[in-house]
Amino acid sequence: MSTNQTEKDLERQIGIVLRIGVIIAVVVMILGFACYLINGAKTGYFHNHYPRQLAQIVNGSFHFQAGAIMMLGLFLLILTPVLRIVASIYAFTKVKDWRYVGITVAVFIILLVAMFIGQH
Repeated sequence: MSTNQTEKDLERQIGIVLRIGVIIAVVVMILGFACYLINGAKTGYFHNHYPRQLAQIVNGSFHFQAGAIMMLGLFLLILTPVLRIVASIYAFTKVKDWRYVGITVAVFIILLVAMFIGQH
């Protein structure tokens, strides 16, 4: 298989990863919205607030709290481009394009640092 075909296959696989991530996020958000409507427009939290910390989101989702499920969907939607970066690192490594591996790893590190700074 030629390098050009390999690159096209990898791009197609990355596109599939993005589509699957978005579809899963949308399905989770729709389920959360359905729970919200079933519960009489209540998020399951005091004063209809939404959880903001990942542990609260996961815990609330297991307890079928509508606000937590909708926030989980948003979290998954935000996580989708991060997964694309990881898939890109793999793709560039597979085609041995070390310049882009380095650039993508740098972007990934910057993204991780920004996420950890944003939590505090």
